[in-house]
Amino acid sequence: MQQTRQIGRRRFLTIASASCLIAAAPAHAFRWQGITLGARAQIILDHPDAPRLSRMAQAEISRLEAVFSLYDRRSELSRLNRAGRLDGPAFELLDCLAMCRRVHDVTEGRFDPTVQPLWQALAEAAVAGRAPAPERLAAAKRAIGFDRLRFDSASVKLAPGQALTLNGIAQGYIADRVAALLRANGIDDVLIDTGEILAMGMGPGRGGWPVSITREAGKWLLLDRAIATSASAGTEIAPGQGHILDPRLGDLAQGVSQISVSAPSAALADGLSTGLILTRTRSEAETLLSIVKESRLESFIL
Repeated sequence: MQQTRQIGRRRFLTIASASCLIAAAPAHAFRWQGITLGARAQIILDHPDAPRLSRMAQAEISRLEAVFSLYDRRSELSRLNRAGRLDGPAFELLDCLAMCRRVHDVTEGRFDPTVQPLWQALAEAAVAGRAPAPERLAAAKRAIGFDRLRFDSASVKLAPGQALTLNGIAQGYIADRVAALLRANGIDDVLIDTGEILAMGMGPGRGGWPVSITREAGKWLLLDRAIATSASAGTEIAPGQGHILDPRLGDLAQGVSQISVSAPSAALADGLSTGLILTRTRSEAETLLSIVKESRLESFIL
């Protein structure tokens, strides 16, 4: 029973499609490939010291996974979810939670990391091949509410019954931190893909890094910018059942099929795409995005 409670949402999800973002790179560039928070990741750069720099980036990814992972029992997020409180949190956890608060406000509650108990209830029931217990669903829905989370430099405190998932923003946040590390080591031309893409510098054509979005024609050139895509069919809780939850309703959402958002920060693009896939129309998404300086709606597919 203890093991079942600890399993995070991704382990239950059936992967239905590949990443919605595809980046091009010159053939001679160095490419590291690996995994970040359960998603395929890569770093592409053309630099004589690329292997050493990629090892530094890998170490940074590992360090941040020890903060944000839902699967590592020792991670800060796992310990917070078990105890309901975490004392002496890492700066990165606090920084990411501050970004969560901003995105939660911008999206009018559509982005809410406190949906984790509802995810757990739905996913465990799907794996067991049964409907979730009504009383557990009701308790999970009552626990949703990011505004009841409290955090400062001393501690992070969850409201009773709450647990967090940062899967809708942490991959982007890790990309931002890797970019900061590489920038501090003199790198200003690199593409970082941790499930969301951040492009620094001019790229292989010197006009930006070319990125394709699945189901969209053409290419987007990224120059010191990040892009993130959320797709309702990207993963499934059960066959034919999408994975998008509306925290405002406490239920599976219907509506937008796929959305891509770009922003100066990968964490911001990641969180915004996660929340705005719950909008109903392009106009609604663009209106909410207009609050965030330099963000753009790049793709909206019903």
